[in-house]
Amino acid sequence: MTPSDDIDALAGEYVLGTLDVAERATVAARRQREPALDAAISAWEVRLAPLNEGAAPAAPPPDLFHRISRSLDQSLEAARTKTPSALVELADLRVRVARWKRVAVSAGSMAAALALVIGLRETVLRPQQPTYVAVFAKDDVLPSFYLTMDLEKRLLTIRPIDAQRQPGKTYQLWIASDQLGPGPQSLGLMDDDLAPTRKQLTFDPALLQRATFGVSLEPAGGSPTGRPTSPAIHAKLLPIAH
Repeated sequence: MTPSDDIDALAGEYVLGTLDVAERATVAARRQREPALDAAISAWEVRLAPLNEGAAPAAPPPDLFHRISRSLDQSLEAARTKTPSALVELADLRVRVARWKRVAVSAGSMAAALALVIGLRETVLRPQQPTYVAVFAKDDVLPSFYLTMDLEKRLLTIRPIDAQRQPGKTYQLWIASDQLGPGPQSLGLMDDDLAPTRKQLTFDPALLQRATFGVSLEPAGGSPTGRPTSPAIHAKLLPIAH
């Protein structure tokens, strides 16, 4: 995770109110001297503002507070003959019940915030890897192909867009990179039925990201020379957002 990811995650939790008192005070102090953190907090405040409008308050049952209060009165009466410490405990409990009553009216918003922070942790703390694609442009001889690459798994999938089967011919996939030496290397043949073809590669992801891919039309069984025997069409990977 990068420092900017750390700041963004911390800002999100600060705005959601999931930090404890000490952590919140620390972030509030840092906000005054760290412009990046202050900007991230402001962005999260704008992002989460719709929660105040979209989450309706969840009120407790109308008689809940009265039932609790009545129960406390009965306990207080029964405790009059007990030690002073018991009376102090009951009085403190009544204060806490009053606080619970004030907090209960915002239970709906709190539930929405908890759901959102779970999504925040999944999204921010585990950033998704982008998918990479390459489109092979159509010319007068060869059709276009659409290639997708999962760099994390090093899994390549290539699909014909408007390809036609050629009698006695097969399509062959190539890769070229300065790190692989001069000339392209074969990645194998494509499916003769022109179904999507998948290749599990072993190259370094950084190499794959910068490499040039090609498709050529070859004799059945593939190129006899280890190099494309007809003009190949080429493409490079481009990232796309999820």
